[in-house]
Amino acid sequence: MPTLLLRLAGPMQSWGTTSRFDQRDTGKEPSKSGVIGLLAAALGIDREVWNHELKSLAALTMAVRHDRPGVLKRDYQTAQNIISADRSKVHETAVTTRDYLADAVFLVGLEGTDRSLLERAHVALLHPVWPLALGRKSYVPSESVWLEGGIDEASLLEALAARPWLGTLRRFESAPERLLVSVESQDGSGALRMDQPLSSFAERRFGARYVRSDWVSLAQEATDVPA
Repeated sequence: MPTLLLRLAGPMQSWGTTSRFDQRDTGKEPSKSGVIGLLAAALGIDREVWNHELKSLAALTMAVRHDRPGVLKRDYQTAQNIISADRSKVHETAVTTRDYLADAVFLVGLEGTDRSLLERAHVALLHPVWPLALGRKSYVPSESVWLEGGIDEASLLEALAARPWLGTLRRFESAPERLLVSVESQDGSGALRMDQPLSSFAERRFGARYVRSDWVSLAQEATDVPA
């Protein structure tokens, strides 16, 4: 089955699935709801809409390759004149926390049988209807989400293994030979994630899916070629 590939790279990313009130979390990798929301923005699907196209996107099988896991950081923000739930008082100042991943790079794969859907999404990533963000509106990508040759006829793991490492080498660092991959499980094995979209993003209903960890070996370029 064909696989659509996306690059998610930026100085700040946040993929929360359990955020409540004044604490906004982030997972260690892009959530499925976040990735589908990004594609919906690219395609111009309104957040009030739960149509066939969005349902088809949500039905795709997703995997995430951790090219650079990033560093978990926490930002503190303040808000003024917050009214309590029972409206009995006003808090002059409230402190809220925002967790995010700093300097992370991920390669995301979405696999499905509907090639035309993947092709429309791929084109939309190059010419998005609305701005693309990495979990929060202010967290913009530092590199294009769209990848050249971003639709691969290989299976999900094969497509992720075939794509070169997306990171950049730093001092005293060498390119990895293998990378961690989080793969959506079809047999109910792995860790439970509550980020499967079940409705429009305005309604915010999410169901369960299972994700298992795996490793993919990257194709190494030949350094010695016999004459």
